[in-house]
Amino acid sequence: MNTETVDLVLEPEDNIRLANLCGQFNGHLQQIEKRLNVDIANRGSQFRIKGSNDAIQASEAIIKKLFNEAESTTITPEHIHLFLQEANIDDVVEGENEDSVKPASDEIVIRTKRGELKGRGANQKSYLKKVVENDINFGIGPAGTGKTYLAVACAVEALQSEKVRRIILVRPAVEAGEKLGFLPGDMAQKVDPYLRPLYDALYEMLGFERVEKLMERKVIEVAPLAFMRGRTLNDSFIILDEAQNTTTEQIKMFLTRVGFGSTAVITGDITQIDLPSEKMSGLKHVLKVLEKVNGISFTFFDAKDVVRHPLVQRIVIAYENYEREHG
Repeated sequence: MNTETVDLVLEPEDNIRLANLCGQFNGHLQQIEKRLNVDIANRGSQFRIKGSNDAIQASEAIIKKLFNEAESTTITPEHIHLFLQEANIDDVVEGENEDSVKPASDEIVIRTKRGELKGRGANQKSYLKKVVENDINFGIGPAGTGKTYLAVACAVEALQSEKVRRIILVRPAVEAGEKLGFLPGDMAQKVDPYLRPLYDALYEMLGFERVEKLMERKVIEVAPLAFMRGRTLNDSFIILDEAQNTTTEQIKMFLTRVGFGSTAVITGDITQIDLPSEKMSGLKHVLKVLEKVNGISFTFFDAKDVVRHPLVQRIVIAYENYEREHG
């Protein structure tokens, strides 16, 4: 691999902004160096980057974006990680996607009252575009890839722009072999803890009081999958989370609830199935049944799309490698 050197000057020169960009003891620059396999030396606003041509271009783009961000935002290691994810850096380093740091002209921007939200990386951007364009959408992949969070964001925007009249959040009541019967309360109260990730996303985007009021008015409805039988859901944005824990009968029942003017997003991770061993996952089955049906989209996330702590990404990769080696 040929090594090149490029000089970069950031303007206007602003020591506070530069310190914010570089991080304590240049920790942010070291994070970029490690991920992109480059060497970055800087003195004030002057940066010298050594590495492969593709990695240098990616480094320049990231540093410029971070410098712009540093004017109004305190840069953290999480910011660096997310910017690297957004740019599909792994593909750039491997020479597979040299233009990935350039913004897509048809990029979907989700607007909620808490601000704008964009996909980070090619898979998230593609996922958002498919959800906007299709009535039934599947987001499949490991924890931390944003598949549920982005679906809730799309639902919130659709409600606020009056494209739908209500949001319905659904989850099967199956968790790691635990029995609902041992939990206190009625069926809705038993299921409530399993729906917490959906609540958390709603609270972040709309605020606690707003969510509570919308739930009182049944504009936002949270329900276990069993409660969907016999219903037809028109003018709704419906999210089925943890769909790997549905049976084949349950997911068929859910998909046939979708009515006119509705959008459905089904998310799940087929590597974390908590059903009894004799039960086939409805999500795994439906991938084979519906793969050629027009109007249904599929987005498959992998470890590269993880946007949580970098260790989460390494954990997912380690499990994938182990399963490949040991069957």
